[in-house]
Amino acid sequence: MLVLVSMALRVRDAVRGVWREAAKFGVVGALAFVVDNGGYNLLVFGLPGGTQGGVMRSAPVRASVVATAAAALFSWAGNRYWTYRHQHRENMTRELALFLSVNVVGVAITAGTVFASRHLLGLESMGSDNAARVLGWALATLFRFFTYRRYVFVAP
Repeated sequence: MLVLVSMALRVRDAVRGVWREAAKFGVVGALAFVVDNGGYNLLVFGLPGGTQGGVMRSAPVRASVVATAAAALFSWAGNRYWTYRHQHRENMTRELALFLSVNVVGVAITAGTVFASRHLLGLESMGSDNAARVLGWALATLFRFFTYRRYVFVAP
């Protein structure tokens, strides 16, 4: 009986730890989303109510790259110093390289769902694109969460 109680307590503690970690991961991800989309809109369209547009109004693709890169760096710092602050690597360069590699795969997952929707299923509406992107975002987020905790932010 004591073994069952002990196991139940260990499972409870593990679940609590994962939920806290997932909540922090979600907060960092939500803020990175704001940095990405807000940064893009500021770079291309400028401040709300402005008539001139942003400093990169004639280069939306480059603005997207800049905003996404800023969001990725923000996400790495947030996860390294908050979500996984007790388990990050000593070699920061290696950790950042692993982080960026995982994010490239995450982008491929999201793009892959749009590709599948368009080219395999033949769906071409705005609704199907957005549904595919949401599905891809959800799958990529799960992939990132588990790979960050297993391979990127691990103590040496």
